[in-house]
Amino acid sequence: MNRRGILIVISGFAGTGKGTIVKGLLSKYDDFALSVSMTTRNPRPGEVNGESYFFVTKEEFEKTIKEDGLIEYASYCDNYYGTPKAYVEEQLAKGRNVILEIEIQGALIIKEKFPDSMLLFIMPPSAKELKDRLTGRGTETPDVIAKRMRRAADESEGIEKYDYIVVNDTIDKCVEDTYNIIEAYHMRPVFNEDFINTVRQGLKDINN
Repeated sequence: MNRRGILIVISGFAGTGKGTIVKGLLSKYDDFALSVSMTTRNPRPGEVNGESYFFVTKEEFEKTIKEDGLIEYASYCDNYYGTPKAYVEEQLAKGRNVILEIEIQGALIIKEKFPDSMLLFIMPPSAKELKDRLTGRGTETPDVIAKRMRRAADESEGIEKYDYIVVNDTIDKCVEDTYNIIEAYHMRPVFNEDFINTVRQGLKDINN
């Protein structure tokens, strides 16, 4: 049974491990394509331009906005983040699942533009665990950590707008849970119209 690809939006508070979960999905399963976001923030150690993000200047980002080259964008902690349009449209046309790792503002825009997209929010086991993870990775100053925690408090008000949540207690289980949810989402009738119509026509043929 052939099936359509779906647009999967994965969000979560900074420090929940959403990037690690996306990498786990891509390395373990071969039916996904990752949409690389564009951002004006500085690269973190180990991040590669064109793989982790497209790192651009504020001027370059705003030029892309004017050219309608993004399907969504948002400002987060004084930086722009956005999703380039061309790559996403190309992968969806091929029937592949496209993962977007974006913040809540962009996720809701995607859901409005693509009603069949799936919104999934990665949750920490607790608020304390979230702060411990942010502190433990050692990439941000205390002021930035405090800003991210305040942002998380704001974002927590919008979680109910997502289709699913997954708690990231252990990475391996979270990756497996996320994959199983995506597989279940694939079985919605809207993604299987050709198969349904084939069976329906077969029933009509048998009964005639």
